[in-house]
Amino acid sequence: MKAKTNFNKGLRRTWSPYILPIKSLILSAFILTAILAPLQAQGTKFTKPSWWFGVAAGANFNFYNGTTQCLTCDFTTPATFHNGKGVGLYVAPLLEYHSPDSRLGIMLQAGYDSRRGSFKQVLTPCNCPADLSTNLSYFTIEPSLRLAPFKSNFYLFGGPRFAINLTKAFTYEQGINPDFPDQVAAPDVEGDFRYIYQSRISMQVGAGYDIPISSQNKKTQIVISPFVSFQPYFGQSPRSIETWTVTTLRVGAAIKFGRGHKIFVPEEAIVSVPVVVVIPEPEVRFSVYSPENIPVERKMRETFPLLNYVFFNLGSTEIPNRYVLLRKGQVKDFREDQLGAPAPIELSGRPGRGMIVYYNVLNILGDRMQKNRLTTITLVGSSEKGPQEGREMAEITKQYLVDVFEIDATRISTEGRFKPKIPSEQPGGTLELVLLREGDRRVSVESSSPELLMEFQSGINGNGQLRPVEINAIQEAPIDSYVSFNAEGSNEAFSSWSLEIMDDNGNVQHFGPYTQEKVSIPGKSILGTRAEGNYRVTMVGQTKSGNTIKRETPVHVVLWTLRNNEEGMRFSVLFEFDESKAIDIYERYLTDFVTPKIPTGGTVIIRGYTDIIGEEAHNLKLSLDRANEVKGIIENALTKAGRNDVKFEVYGFGEDESVSQFGNKLPEERFYNRTVTIDVIPRASVL
Repeated sequence: MKAKTNFNKGLRRTWSPYILPIKSLILSAFILTAILAPLQAQGTKFTKPSWWFGVAAGANFNFYNGTTQCLTCDFTTPATFHNGKGVGLYVAPLLEYHSPDSRLGIMLQAGYDSRRGSFKQVLTPCNCPADLSTNLSYFTIEPSLRLAPFKSNFYLFGGPRFAINLTKAFTYEQGINPDFPDQVAAPDVEGDFRYIYQSRISMQVGAGYDIPISSQNKKTQIVISPFVSFQPYFGQSPRSIETWTVTTLRVGAAIKFGRGHKIFVPEEAIVSVPVVVVIPEPEVRFSVYSPENIPVERKMRETFPLLNYVFFNLGSTEIPNRYVLLRKGQVKDFREDQLGAPAPIELSGRPGRGMIVYYNVLNILGDRMQKNRLTTITLVGSSEKGPQEGREMAEITKQYLVDVFEIDATRISTEGRFKPKIPSEQPGGTLELVLLREGDRRVSVESSSPELLMEFQSGINGNGQLRPVEINAIQEAPIDSYVSFNAEGSNEAFSSWSLEIMDDNGNVQHFGPYTQEKVSIPGKSILGTRAEGNYRVTMVGQTKSGNTIKRETPVHVVLWTLRNNEEGMRFSVLFEFDESKAIDIYERYLTDFVTPKIPTGGTVIIRGYTDIIGEEAHNLKLSLDRANEVKGIIENALTKAGRNDVKFEVYGFGEDESVSQFGNKLPEERFYNRTVTIDVIPRASVL
């Protein structure tokens, strides 16, 4: 059987990537309307029709996501199908009403709507390629509200979609194992899906443009209307079982007929007045914040969280070589406390130091189990290919602990699963699935032994992180000493923007280009060898249409210098994927362990971060929500203790990789980026 070529693209979870293209389309339609304004002569003319009748036709570009395996009551495929695509026909008579001088109108279309397609080829347990295609179709009724924002030929529309199932046929084909070319292929299986919903209610939004192909001097007028519409997966699950969803992009055209009413035109020629189109300048608010000098050397005693996961590469059951694996003779020289030895770091140095600690997680676990001989653990392997491979990953991890650290094999049990107990990929998800599946392919360490676990938690159900490692370090140039440049609105207005910073002598430094709204630059990068100075900052933005927009503001920058010693503590809270609520164990940890360590009159600096999965604006809000969730728990604990002497500073950095805690290439880095750090600074050191 010939293999089929498919693809897998995630749809964005918000509409923000389409805002500027839609604005550009509206502006282009407005300009085109002005250019085509005709010079009309005297004679009999007719009004533009209010009622239109016709037919619409187009192509449905269908995208499948989710899972499909049980096709009928009697037939379940050996392997699960997840993603697919296809092109189907759409054809429907239409009725439309809109007054020529109004913005609002109504539309109604009802006809044949095909959602046919083919799933991405999968391999069955016998290593045989398998394909699944379907001829899914509906009778659809689509009433819509029509909006012509400029009273022109350009219009937007949107409304519900009512669909009644017509066909639900499928064809399943299974080839032969390529290692056995003489094998006879199994016959194709054809039939109708069971558990298909008879009717569905969903929605659509779209845009179109009416192009007249007949003169207004005729009573019967004809227009051609190219259109595009988007029908998201909401309400489009075809079946009452499993998680198969359909998202459709429809591209087509309608031909519409209408009849106008006769009007009289005077003898003088009617000359249209040229329409002057003014392109508005993008609205961007630019500001600069240069903090006062923070003359401290911060010595941070950091409680670094230790994930109870070992992540495996897709397609491999070997422990990745990025993890530190010892030989049996090296165990006697391994010391957990040496991993967090004092070392000067910058903000960008934390990822390297933190990953050194984390990538020793198996050695830390083995060392602790050697010292606490009554402890036991369960290793739970999770693989998208099934429990058997998950158990194989767990057994390989167990073998390392048994062979290298000489842990009694009876103290370690293993399990295999499809997904971990706290998965990142959720049913019906469509965005960045590869990154999510990388995070779910792992071995989780579960235990009920408190000697191995973080305070105030149990290791049952996979949510028990290992006891953290304490790290001592000196932090240079803390983030709150950086100069911040904020170009609010630049994400929509600009393709990129940069900075020109000019000193009193006319010397100009260039920074950028940037695509995020907020940028932080160390003061030393601007000042060089100077202690302080006055500057004029010019933001230069490049719009998507090629224009240049500038904003200027003065700023005084002071060099961050060392003067006093400041010893603080840092704690971290790790969040699950896309969650902003602290889980119960962290609420107890923050209340009973972290809050009592905050000194009288101290300052608590809370910073929230996310990984790169998801839309940037959503992640920025999510990081701030996480930081405020942590602040709220600590504030509540302080209030119950009768204290109001603590100052809080709260930041949300989202996925900004210029200040990101860790990288984003590997799943463990993305897990550690879903974090909130809490820096506790004594009052004597805060200026």
